[in-house]
Amino acid sequence: MILEMKVPSPGESIAEVEIAQWLVSDGDYVTKDQPIAEVDSDKATLELPAEESGIITLKAEEGDAVAVGAVVCHIDTAAAKPEGQSASVPEKAAPVSPTPTAAPMQSTTYATGAASPAARKIIAEKGLDATVISGSGRDGRITKDDAVKAVPAMGTPAGNRPTTRKKMSLLRRKVAERLVAAKNETAMLTTFNEVDMSPIFALRAQYKEDFKVKHDVGLGFMSFFTKAVVRALKEFPDVNSMIDGNEQILHDYCDISVAVSGPKGLMVPVVRSAEAMSFKEIEAEIKRLAIRARDGQITVDEMTGGTFTISNGGVFGSMLSTPIINPPQSGILGMHNILERPVAVDGKVEIRPMMYVALSYDHRIIDGRESVGFLVAVKEALEDPVALLMDGDAKKALEL
Repeated sequence: MILEMKVPSPGESIAEVEIAQWLVSDGDYVTKDQPIAEVDSDKATLELPAEESGIITLKAEEGDAVAVGAVVCHIDTAAAKPEGQSASVPEKAAPVSPTPTAAPMQSTTYATGAASPAARKIIAEKGLDATVISGSGRDGRITKDDAVKAVPAMGTPAGNRPTTRKKMSLLRRKVAERLVAAKNETAMLTTFNEVDMSPIFALRAQYKEDFKVKHDVGLGFMSFFTKAVVRALKEFPDVNSMIDGNEQILHDYCDISVAVSGPKGLMVPVVRSAEAMSFKEIEAEIKRLAIRARDGQITVDEMTGGTFTISNGGVFGSMLSTPIINPPQSGILGMHNILERPVAVDGKVEIRPMMYVALSYDHRIIDGRESVGFLVAVKEALEDPVALLMDGDAKKALEL
């Protein structure tokens, strides 16, 4: 029989996805649960596993936008596996789910220079030499877009400077739209301050080894910043709110979005109910989410519903920036790199590890008093963490 495979819904409010990459070719024999495609939504990337075993016929091209529920391929389940043909069988079945699965990436790979079905057709029609086309797909695979843009080989004029054009992923385009909307639809301002990181350096130097051994996770900066942000949000609740029409919604909980860099661009997974979490729990959750984002396994649900965002541009060397609000939130804290600088301490010049911090906020509901007060509260907590974040007992707070 012929099985029609349809696009599952990656999550609520998502009406279409984009075929980012076919992992098989037209006419291949596939096995049940074998990943056959990667599809992008405006929030995440997920793998599409084969629903049954059989010969596959592709019904959509790479780069095509297809509606949720649309047929993207046929699988002839009555067809026998061709003699001598091998198929990739996943170590662990990845069931079809309405949300992206967390199953590990499978070992389906392609040789550099191999062309997708659509690309092969275009290459033949244009009389191109596939060996000189640079593939932008996985493992150097030549995509339809690569073939469309390729031109017959010829001498390059002296001084000519070639360019490369590639289509932005659906996720990247959605991020771009949201960033522009944040600039155009909010009254965004940024306030700055600086933090002496010496007390946190001292705590980490004293306890990080014991913390790692006991909890199997590192004692980083993010747990301190998350704790400091939660404390400041309780003191200045307007920063932990959002606008809905003519109403302001204030949250009695702190779901902290943490901006991380993933293979498809910026990802913002959420640490939920951070106000109820310990240092150990925050570090473990951020590590889990960062790994899932890095491996392309993050789900829509894990990136939905944050009330405030922390972005750490310092890991890339940023000294100072004006982070953009993550709508519909009203505030975002920007962390930056830590540099030793001379500062005045009790009338004397000392060298201290200093970090600039920035708060971008929506001035429609957050006034200068709240924004500046919030950032000062963050600074105070980071410069006196034992008293303000650990109730005076660092070992107990770190569960050592």
